[in-house]
Amino acid sequence: MKRSYNIGYYLSEGFRSIFTHGLMSFAAVCMIVACLIIMGSFSLVALNLERELGKLERDNQFLAFVDESYTREQAMALQSAIEAVPNVASVTFETKEQAQINYAEKYASDENAGLYSELPAEVFRDRYSVHMTDLGQVQATVDAVERIEGIDGHQAAPEVAEGFVVVRNVATAVAAILIAMLMGISLFIINNTIQLGTFTRREEIAIMKMCGATNGFVRGPFIFEGMLLGLFGAVLAFFCQWGIYELIVRAINSGGTFQLLTVIPFRELWLRLLGVFAGVGLVVGTLGSVTAIRKFLQV
Repeated sequence: MKRSYNIGYYLSEGFRSIFTHGLMSFAAVCMIVACLIIMGSFSLVALNLERELGKLERDNQFLAFVDESYTREQAMALQSAIEAVPNVASVTFETKEQAQINYAEKYASDENAGLYSELPAEVFRDRYSVHMTDLGQVQATVDAVERIEGIDGHQAAPEVAEGFVVVRNVATAVAAILIAMLMGISLFIINNTIQLGTFTRREEIAIMKMCGATNGFVRGPFIFEGMLLGLFGAVLAFFCQWGIYELIVRAINSGGTFQLLTVIPFRELWLRLLGVFAGVGLVVGTLGSVTAIRKFLQV
């Protein structure tokens, strides 16, 4: 039996098989949707945390205070030693007079602003603003800078930066584990869905094989069925993810607790998210079909 590889034939047979085994097809699509939504949710959380972490790495700094016994020249000479510390991105020297001005400006709107502006410069100390490259090494960087002779004290909050790093790493790890588990479950259900279709058509497949049909021709409709299931699940998951993301963004923007967070707008993410969802759906659907049809081709 010799037939041409007609994509229209494969598509029509794939659609027919999906509706013939509607319940199993529905279960397969639901599992793909669940897998992709969970994968997408954790991935979006990780992306937003990565962005916040990047902002912290650009904006976060700690202050290293110079020993009060040091002259201005001695204090300024410490800059090269601080810059040599690993994980230090940039260093800015600030005199006690500059510190006084900055402090007064910071509290300019405070009801006691006049008191701050009247503080003498001697109350302040020469200091260095130290920016870091990796927030995961805040404490180690602070300790290394403080060991430099001439540095006497610091002002830093390493627990905040390290907390962001821990949350990001946990979200990434959980996402990877859940993705692997749910993709395995999705593959299993799609495999069973395709196997059900092939079992009811096993005699037809055997006759086609004995008449000369190639494995590719027999396999084609089932692979297209799996691909269609994967794509249906990907599209449904994308729109569900869109709705969930927008609800979360509105909740964050309307609430006072998370005002410090800036969430990435969905319009900046939708194309990549749709591409990833479609790719994963196609891969899962195709692999499930290929593994399901394999044993029925041995005639």
